[in-house]
Amino acid sequence: MSDNKGYLTPEDYAEPRCLLCDEPYGVTPEVKAVPQQRIIEKMNEYMSRRDYAGAERHLLYWLEEARLGRDKGGELLIRNELVGHYRKTGERDKSFESVDEALRLVKELDFDGTVSAGTTYVNCATAYNAFSENEKSIALFEKARTVYESNGNTAPELLGGLYNNMALTYTALGKYDEAFSLYEKALEVMDKVKGGKLEQAITYLNMADTYEAKLGSEQAENTVFDLLDKAYGLFDSEDIKRDGYYAFVCEKCAPTFSYYGYFAAAKDLNERAESIYERD
Repeated sequence: MSDNKGYLTPEDYAEPRCLLCDEPYGVTPEVKAVPQQRIIEKMNEYMSRRDYAGAERHLLYWLEEARLGRDKGGELLIRNELVGHYRKTGERDKSFESVDEALRLVKELDFDGTVSAGTTYVNCATAYNAFSENEKSIALFEKARTVYESNGNTAPELLGGLYNNMALTYTALGKYDEAFSLYEKALEVMDKVKGGKLEQAITYLNMADTYEAKLGSEQAENTVFDLLDKAYGLFDSEDIKRDGYYAFVCEKCAPTFSYYGYFAAAKDLNERAESIYERD
């Protein structure tokens, strides 16, 4: 895919700060923080256009800036983004490299027990699951669950994401009862989140896959169709913003509808995604 976006940003032309341009001897190095909110917003712009090459360039530029600025917190944020980016692009080795670095930074920053650590564990566990390292995945999910459920400041959407993704790993391990229990928790949590209907739709589709895995296609058919109907209806919820993330979820879910014979629904979701990408 072309990454010609029609304008330049610093990561397109600027070199990171010089490694040799250090502080004078005897002076405590100053931490020069990277603009985390700006990095995330720009990353979302790249992903809304499916500009994966631009997204990688953007993250690697700011990763080097965080290193040179001794901004460990910024480096952790970017490593988490790289874990997810390489998971989406199917680059196992690069994703796992960032997993190792993210987990190292959690320890170096003494973040164990914090929500930031929990989010890192979820992110890394999801990458392990995507590349079929399910035992490693579930161990990190369990650590994240301990952190999230014991911290009163955990946002509901973080819990919903944990339960949903953790259930996928239990499904891959053939532990279906554990998976269904977590799916129910995810649905309950996301029902309290504004705009949480998209995540509920994903959960219903994941449940359909788990029922098929547990019961087989023929025995699970009626339950699967009921879950697909529920999921499809949620895409028309009035409180969902029709933005790049909506397009991403439509595109992500369309193949599942197609797999189960809901070809019209799959076509509709792909068209919704394309219209948003073209608009943006």
